[in-house]
Amino acid sequence: MLLDKKMPLLYIFNKIKKDLAYVLMISLLVYSISNRFIHIIPEIPLAIPTFLGTAMSVILSFKLSQSYDRWWEARKIWGTIVNESRNLILQLQALVGDGNQDDIQEIAYRHMGWSYTLGQSLRGLDPMTGLEKFLSAAELTIIQAHKNVPLAILKLNNDHIKSLRHRGQLDRFGHIQLSSTIANLTNAMGMAERIKSTIFPVTYRLFLHLAIYLFISLLSLSLRGLESYIEIPLLLVISALFFLLERTATLLQDPFSNSPTDTAMTAIATTIETNIRQLIGLQDLPEPVKPADFYVK
Repeated sequence: MLLDKKMPLLYIFNKIKKDLAYVLMISLLVYSISNRFIHIIPEIPLAIPTFLGTAMSVILSFKLSQSYDRWWEARKIWGTIVNESRNLILQLQALVGDGNQDDIQEIAYRHMGWSYTLGQSLRGLDPMTGLEKFLSAAELTIIQAHKNVPLAILKLNNDHIKSLRHRGQLDRFGHIQLSSTIANLTNAMGMAERIKSTIFPVTYRLFLHLAIYLFISLLSLSLRGLESYIEIPLLLVISALFFLLERTATLLQDPFSNSPTDTAMTAIATTIETNIRQLIGLQDLPEPVKPADFYVK
């Protein structure tokens, strides 16, 4: 997740350098052709590229809005996960009978592991990484057989809560409350997986890039009266603005992409672990995730 810090210009330039290289080639080509065949190629009114630029601005605004909606929904989902994680431990402490602190701690440790592995899974990384700190060797063997590791961990906790009910350490009301919290966590996980698996149409980006190149070509023809040392830098600056907006929207549309713009799932999972450890009376708290320059993961 991006922080309120100055973003390096090199990072911004690297995101659009290929597109600017194409714009430079197109600008030089159109400029050369228009000057060589100046009496053959008709003059293009400035109103035509202006109209096309206005249309692209509207399309880019729509894409930015839709992309930000996806990013904000992902952040709200993880906000729900934080709240339900706290609820789970508080409910366990309030509803489970006395003398079952070991059971509560086991469930708490599994849930801490779940919050980390969910982030790893959404980012397309190995979901088993780091789980040995939270789960036993027997539990690790069980969940390795599952394709969806976070779901397997939720099942372990659900089965543990069920066993507390069978042992008479949890009444029916308490069982219903805890099952509801597990269901809410499962729903939040499913909503995050839906965002991850729903791809923004690739053709949308392709057509938008073609429109930008067409716009630059028409604008170059409209400005053919300018000298090349003025026209070409001007085209590069104008196109850079369009490409930066398009690239920003593209990065925001996948909030689980393991990039600087994605949801700070590792930092949130660390917050969940800290909260849970303090709730169950543990003193060894994890170190907060340190920002990497202008973003935090």
